[in-house]
Amino acid sequence: MTNDTSLAGRTAIVTGAASGIGAGIAEVLAEAGATVIIADRDAAGVRRETERLVDVGYKANAMIVDLADEASIVLACADMIARHGAPWLLVNNAGVHDREPLLEATAAEWDRINAINARAPFLMIRELGRAMVAGGQGGRIVNVASNCVWAPMVVGLTSYAASKGAMLALSQTAAFELVEHRITVNTVLPGGVATPGARQASGPAPAGPASSRRPPLGMCEPRDIAAAVRFFATPATRYITNQVIAVDAGFSLT
Repeated sequence: MTNDTSLAGRTAIVTGAASGIGAGIAEVLAEAGATVIIADRDAAGVRRETERLVDVGYKANAMIVDLADEASIVLACADMIARHGAPWLLVNNAGVHDREPLLEATAAEWDRINAINARAPFLMIRELGRAMVAGGQGGRIVNVASNCVWAPMVVGLTSYAASKGAMLALSQTAAFELVEHRITVNTVLPGGVATPGARQASGPAPAGPASSRRPPLGMCEPRDIAAAVRFFATPATRYITNQVIAVDAGFSLT
């Protein structure tokens, strides 16, 4: 009997995997048997996370890519496909969430955040989706957005929330266009997660009615988000597409 919850023999690419949520996702997928491609522009972080997984017996490889640069994405994806073939799974996790109050926000910051959070996932899906279709084996795409697409969380996330809303819409349209190729596309919406990126985000301190509310179950950890990604990633979820799971420790109940 085959194990349709295992990812053994399958390649998974995780963007923003040099730290934070991405590193947690990569570790959980590696534990499930996948060969994990650590994709990030932080070359030192990519090497560290790749070596960390390999040192404990998992399969991992590096992918240095600048997600703000289309040419870098195209070249990095082509190199990855040449080395590993069409991936089974793409996890669009990388994102920036620096804060600017709406009335002080700049077009330059809007463009920077949307380039990484929304345009890069589109480009990654375009490049790797072509390989998945050509490979003819189906596949999985999981986009990591944010539960701020359902309701504003703190002041200053105009550009971030818009980019994650675009990501959610991208998931829906990609699911529609790729379903005939047995490629599923689903979305995970994290709530508050304790990561270096969250702590180091620039801008004013979090403010607004929701900023002082604590999730009933506490702050999430990267592996909590990874559990939802792994669920969508397995062969067992072949009939689940265009769906959304919020992993917010019950924040929506407050």
